[in-house]
Amino acid sequence: MDLVHGAKKIIVIMDHCNKNGSGKIKKQCELPLTGKGVVQRVITERAVIDITEKGLVLVEVAKGYTAQDVVDCTDADLFVSKDLLNDSY
Repeated sequence: MDLVHGAKKIIVIMDHCNKNGSGKIKKQCELPLTGKGVVQRVITERAVIDITEKGLVLVEVAKGYTAQDVVDCTDADLFVSKDLLNDSY
């Protein structure tokens, strides 16, 4: 079943790291894809990340974390939004 077919907006909710502390947001997907290039946002217990033409953009950080904490535990390249740069980076 293709869960993303026809959806107007795809948001993924997931853990940011696995039980060993390794980042789960990778530079390249290591699993079979249901739909390629259809996700617009990823929400984890640490952050909100938008997927844009520019790449992954950190737009919000959960209380108790800094933008640098999130960047450090994310395997994929992560741009920090200008709003976060002004606040906490």
